[in-house]
Amino acid sequence: MTAATDERGVRLAELVAALSLGIDLGFGQPMEHVLRQCLIALRLAERIGLDDGTRATVYYTALLVNVACHTDAHEQAKWFGDDIAMKATKYDHEPKSLADTVGMLRLIGSGHSPRQRFQSALDFARHGVAEASNMLVMHARLAGQLAEELGLPDDVCDALVGSYEYWNGKGWPGERAGADIPAAARVALVAEYVEVAHRTGGIDAVVALVARRAGKMFDPELATCIGDDAAQILDDIDGVATWAAVIDAEPALTMRLDAPAFDRALTAIADFVDLKSPYMLGHSRAVSELAAEAGRGAGLPGTDVVMLRRAGRVQNFGRLGVSNAIWDKAAPLTVGEWERVRMHPYFTERMMKQSEALAPLGRLAVTHRERLDGSGYPRGLTGNAIPMPARILGAADAYQAMRERRPHREPLDAAGAARELRAEVRAGRLDGDAVAAVLAAAGHRTPRRRDGPAGLTAREVEVLALLAQGLSNKQIAEQLGISPKTAGNHIEHIYAKIGAGNRASAGLFAMQHGLLPEERYET
Repeated sequence: MTAATDERGVRLAELVAALSLGIDLGFGQPMEHVLRQCLIALRLAERIGLDDGTRATVYYTALLVNVACHTDAHEQAKWFGDDIAMKATKYDHEPKSLADTVGMLRLIGSGHSPRQRFQSALDFARHGVAEASNMLVMHARLAGQLAEELGLPDDVCDALVGSYEYWNGKGWPGERAGADIPAAARVALVAEYVEVAHRTGGIDAVVALVARRAGKMFDPELATCIGDDAAQILDDIDGVATWAAVIDAEPALTMRLDAPAFDRALTAIADFVDLKSPYMLGHSRAVSELAAEAGRGAGLPGTDVVMLRRAGRVQNFGRLGVSNAIWDKAAPLTVGEWERVRMHPYFTERMMKQSEALAPLGRLAVTHRERLDGSGYPRGLTGNAIPMPARILGAADAYQAMRERRPHREPLDAAGAARELRAEVRAGRLDGDAVAAVLAAAGHRTPRRRDGPAGLTAREVEVLALLAQGLSNKQIAEQLGISPKTAGNHIEHIYAKIGAGNRASAGLFAMQHGLLPEERYET
């Protein structure tokens, strides 16, 4: 990013639109699915005469409606195998129909042996049905929370919280029905399904869809409007330059973020993306700060240091496009799984590239897994093709990853991580100066305070940190030397104190308040 960009400010619409491309990836949909549904929602809003303020609410609601569906991908993968493949079936059947239920049941335990699948089916019958329903409720709440952190108006937050409600009151959480559901939520819901129907079946499929769901899932007035005017509303929707059309279509006053607000927004989204796996909580924040401090210590210009901090925040965005069946797998990855992993930096760049303001961040972030000897990915760059900021970012990411628990290993201590990083230098994969700068920066980091916010006790802070990482009640009990029942009681108290409802929302609270396991570095 340039100094001129900082002076003008970054349009929030561009940042949210870039994030929407990651939502597409996480749902197994073609990129720009969400952008197209936003355009459809705006056309529908204009056709029914919504005012400018409500159209602005429609705009951001349509872009963010499914933004939190990855936050419990760890749990989705536990039940269904490939969380992205599971979410890709969302549009295949009538919601809550027998076919929808059968389709979900067929996915339970995917990727495991018949015996394990049978056990997963029994466990799902006992616990999973309620857990899956709660996921949808939490998706809506977390989407509203992200909107609030991005500085969006209360109307957007409220619409997102109500975005899974149905006209007949049988949606999620089932607290609103009919006209009590915010208009923006009703419009965004119709637009989402209409986009898929039109893309896969054309105008006839759209007309049939809205006729079936009018008065049930959809607002009947909106369904009638679509049914009567589908050809006009959807005219040339596949032919427009979608990104430019969505950015240009932002209603009301354009929202621009100055440098501090932009950094806060990047942090909020980075935390949100890291919720995809309990093994990655806080990773982006830590890499961002470590890389920036290393860049400063290495004498890089101030603009490069700012770029490093921001690129560290966005480097994980592309992880949304890879299933947690891969990210959370303890066994060795197959060749095909590794190929998918090697794509995630490219996905990050792809999400950023259409925005003039964000593209430079994408170009730096895409290099964080490249290595000097050409063994990195996604492009196998070598030597001078990897600039110093990219070398520092790569070293910071590698060091931080070593210090964190992964499905297949425990975290390394500071000394062990330093040894591994130096070994990478000797092997010709990492740059010696970049590694020296990262290790120097890590050596000056100090332990975080362990005071408990929201009235949490010291023990509850310990439980929260383990809960956020995806440990079960039994595993938490074993680590802390307490009974599973006591661990469960602690979790109930934690949820009540911090207003959380599941692992993802608890993990977000832990990241935001610096309550993840302490990282101690040697000086």
